[in-house]
Amino acid sequence: MRPAFRPQQEQIMIAAVSKRRGFFLLWIAFFLCLFVYQSNYIAQVSGSKRIARAVPRLRPVVFNLTDFGGIGDGRTINTRAFERAVAEISSAAAKSGGAQLNVPAGVWLTAPFNLTSHMTLFLEEDATILATQSEDLWPLMQPLPSYGRGRELPGPRYGSLIHGQHLEDIVITGHNGTIDGNGRKWWEKAKLKQLKHTRGRLIQFMWSRGIEISDVTLRNSPFWTVHPYDCENVTIRGVTIIAPPDAPNTDGIDPDSCRNVLIENCYISVGDDGVAVKSGWDQYGIDYGKPCANITIRNIQVNAPVSAGVSIGSEMSGGITNVTVENVYIWNSKRGVRIKTTPGRGGYVTQVFYRNITMETVRVGIVIKTDYGDHPDEFYDPTALPVVEKIFFDGIYGSEVRIPARIYGSKEVPVRGLEIRDMNVGVTRKKKHVFQCSFLQGQVFGTIFPKPCEDLGTSSRPGVFREAKMTSESDGDDDA
Repeated sequence: MRPAFRPQQEQIMIAAVSKRRGFFLLWIAFFLCLFVYQSNYIAQVSGSKRIARAVPRLRPVVFNLTDFGGIGDGRTINTRAFERAVAEISSAAAKSGGAQLNVPAGVWLTAPFNLTSHMTLFLEEDATILATQSEDLWPLMQPLPSYGRGRELPGPRYGSLIHGQHLEDIVITGHNGTIDGNGRKWWEKAKLKQLKHTRGRLIQFMWSRGIEISDVTLRNSPFWTVHPYDCENVTIRGVTIIAPPDAPNTDGIDPDSCRNVLIENCYISVGDDGVAVKSGWDQYGIDYGKPCANITIRNIQVNAPVSAGVSIGSEMSGGITNVTVENVYIWNSKRGVRIKTTPGRGGYVTQVFYRNITMETVRVGIVIKTDYGDHPDEFYDPTALPVVEKIFFDGIYGSEVRIPARIYGSKEVPVRGLEIRDMNVGVTRKKKHVFQCSFLQGQVFGTIFPKPCEDLGTSSRPGVFREAKMTSESDGDDDA
């Protein structure tokens, strides 16, 4: 005879089986969804399927490069399309207050072209503006007035790929699209001394104000990558700048005789200085007389295998003042931070603040050199002596640094008013004279490692203003 409770037990067992089966089906559904999601993600990464990002409307009027006949096949020259678009934007901006040019995905080969005021150039995801390598399509321009000649060669210079003069309210931004200078041919010809004129920059604005460059990748510039010249209110934010180490003079960002510049949240790996603050060259810069002032460089990462993470000079004849460099990480570089000048430059470098600088695998950490040389011609005035003073370091850290500091003033151009507060830099191997100084007046505060040179005083003893003997550790280790 069956127990009376048997049907109830069977119902419980059936319910339990049904519950387990439900959980099992839910697990199958979850893994199916996960599989579909991963498949879509892989397809997107591989390029077989991509969900296009919506392009924001940043100006009252918006155009697309294809509206002007642009073809992004990597072979068609699109210079005329860019020129027609900019002309239309110039007209629209005069009526509406601004216009936007979208560059869609594709490779848009072009010769140099100009932008206009109240314009946003927006590079969509997977969009590349690619410079032509045909030299005859690069226009020649007069030398910069504060340089007196091309920076590499006497006479005129090639224009920049993207250029603008006497503009205001210009924006270059996007969904991390790319501007590629296609510079390999230029680099090779420069090394072989086969060029007749100074190479062109990737982006240059002159005598302009209200400039923003953000959220784009800049690659393979023929020469300096971003060069704002005698501009004010410049912001460069969230930009990636890349050139190979063997690409000569491919500085990342070079503000030159500019006022009110902010450079932040950038990644820079190039064949020269990551950032170089400038203000003209010898007598030409002295006569032009425009200082670089109120410059903030922060939260950037720099790889400069053949040069310095952040430099000031050597072209500084118009003067450089009120520069803040903070929260910077420099790795695998020949030098960390550097100031360079020479008799004949004139001008001044003063009120420079370095805060929270971290260096890893760097040959020389802090470099100041006041006999750099390198003049535009024989007409410079050797009695035009620059002033280097009031340089402040606060929080300098690092590891695998060969020489933490080499601060070489000269009898003609000493370094005065230098302060270092809290420095802890691990050296690559134990040796003497890793902190090298000459013709230096200043003071240290807090904990300093390695032991600073005697030139730098402390709260308990004054510094010694002297000419240091060159040490064997510096032989063959050029810091120019």
